[in-house]
Amino acid sequence: MRLILVRHGQSPSNIHRLLDTAPPGPPLTELGLQQAAALPAALADQPVDLIYASTLIRAQMTAGPLAASRGLKVVVRDGLREVTAGDLEMKGDDDSVQSYLRTLFAWAAGDLDLQMPGGDTGVETFARYDAVVAEAAAATSGAAVLVSHGAIIRMWVGGRAMGIDAAFVAANTLGNTGVVVLDGSPANGWVVDFWTDRIVGGVRLPGVDGPAGQPVQG
Repeated sequence: MRLILVRHGQSPSNIHRLLDTAPPGPPLTELGLQQAAALPAALADQPVDLIYASTLIRAQMTAGPLAASRGLKVVVRDGLREVTAGDLEMKGDDDSVQSYLRTLFAWAAGDLDLQMPGGDTGVETFARYDAVVAEAAAATSGAAVLVSHGAIIRMWVGGRAMGIDAAFVAANTLGNTGVVVLDGSPANGWVVDFWTDRIVGGVRLPGVDGPAGQPVQG
């Protein structure tokens, strides 16, 4: 099957660079709405059988225009929500962000027993995302769009896709409405066909989505 992983559009917490991971979270900004509205055209060449979104409002709002354009319902699953920030929730200082990202990249490198400060382990985080991917794979042999979040998409791809390691994940960002496309299956593994942090709708805002090579989360 084909997995099309999409990061949500811009939220207010992205502007302020906050570790905002708890549901329901804030809605999209005006720019985020533009980004969501641009998704149907950006993915026009991709067949889509299913559309999932996380329990965070920003992901569901991002999925809405695509679902409407394809005549599909958005299936909401908690497993797609962002990597829980735990004790770092709503913090934006450099030390907190780097602590969050160090844990994330350690998981991508295979240290799944490591716990986010006051949050989940990698084992727990992978398990919930894996469960949604397995559900999608059981439902279609075609293509499923999963609208999720920057950190968990990068972490999951780094840990599950062949040929992608923690160094790649650290060096390659995923801006708002950035897309990662994978082919494969839960049983046989996944291969990345396409990865871009190009923002689908609107322009990149310096200091918000980060220049190429800088970590992006939320």
